[in-house]
Amino acid sequence: MPSIPFTANQLVENGLRAYQQRLEKAFDADCVAFAGPIIFGIDDAIRDAIEAIENRQKKLVFMLETQGGFAETARRISDTLRFHYQTVDFLVPSHAMSAGTILVMSGDAIYMDYYSILGPIDPQVESPGGGGMIPALGYLIRYEDLLKKANAGNASTAEMEILLNFDQGRLYSYEQARDLARSLLEEWLVKYKFKNWTETETRRLPVTEPMKKERAKEIADKLNDVGLWNSHGIGINMERLRRDLNLKIDDFGQEPKFNEAVRAYHRLLTDYMVKMGQSSAIHTRQGYTPLMVV
Repeated sequence: MPSIPFTANQLVENGLRAYQQRLEKAFDADCVAFAGPIIFGIDDAIRDAIEAIENRQKKLVFMLETQGGFAETARRISDTLRFHYQTVDFLVPSHAMSAGTILVMSGDAIYMDYYSILGPIDPQVESPGGGGMIPALGYLIRYEDLLKKANAGNASTAEMEILLNFDQGRLYSYEQARDLARSLLEEWLVKYKFKNWTETETRRLPVTEPMKKERAKEIADKLNDVGLWNSHGIGINMERLRRDLNLKIDDFGQEPKFNEAVRAYHRLLTDYMVKMGQSSAIHTRQGYTPLMVV
């Protein structure tokens, strides 16, 4: 009986699996790739995909590409990854913005190269009129600016009308999203990223728990300061993360065995998603799964 030829999609997915195997061998870990928004329902899909992986190792390398989303969804994804793996490293070949940055900060290690970017930790929320997402901090900053003008007696009639029309319940939910983003980042940095930080680099002084918490707070403050980065969507590259935030980032671009495998895998994955018209997908060694984004 003649063999059935592979379809074009099967050939691509076989290629993805081969590249993924190279990454798993290079990092000595399971490798999972996710691309798409971090919104409600994605956490369930990632949980299902992780639970379906057979013969899981103790370490996971999670390749992430996202424009952001909800901080709460990022928390649930992190909880899922940590439930199944002792060590979780994050790999960012291109970009992980907003809630993606928050999620990356839950890693034991962060892998980037000169091209990769993170963003301010400004979680997105549903817009007041529906039909889209807006940065929570942008909404809060606009309200606070108008309130200051009103208190100073400098607000115009039109600005006062805008101020009075702000939904206080919505403002409170946005404040909660902002505060959750900060608290998650501070908690995760201390618990995971700084767990092996035992002495300072220059003076070789012992690092205490309060020192770790203070460093985490400094990083959270800066990543939460949209004014510092000028925009919600600004990209913060590896050099600035190291220099301005004093954050340890591992450069996969300096290791040929990592760099070649990461870029080939990422390129094929993103090309395939574009070809298939998909905005969200997860890939594990069990297979490729497009995810429905509402």
